[in-house]
Amino acid sequence: MEDVKQETCQSVPIVTEWIRLDALLKLAGAADTGGEAKVLIQSGRVLVNDEVCLQRGKKLRPGDRARLLDSKTEYAVSQRQEP
Repeated sequence: MEDVKQETCQSVPIVTEWIRLDALLKLAGAADTGGEAKVLIQSGRVLVNDEVCLQRGKKLRPGDRARLLDSKTEYAVSQRQEP
């Protein structure tokens, strides 16, 4: 029997046009602090749209996805509708 990883997708709504990668990781709860997010990114452990990203300030827009290499959770940036 195969060990199948069950991946989940967590929507991360933003009200701005874009969000920096390090801020997304903090907002989504993938990193507890900005310093932890920086280390994760600079160590090559973060994928953006299925490619390793080393840019802490990378701008992510609605439709972009981020994931930690050792995580089953993907974070999808979405646009929050203002009331």
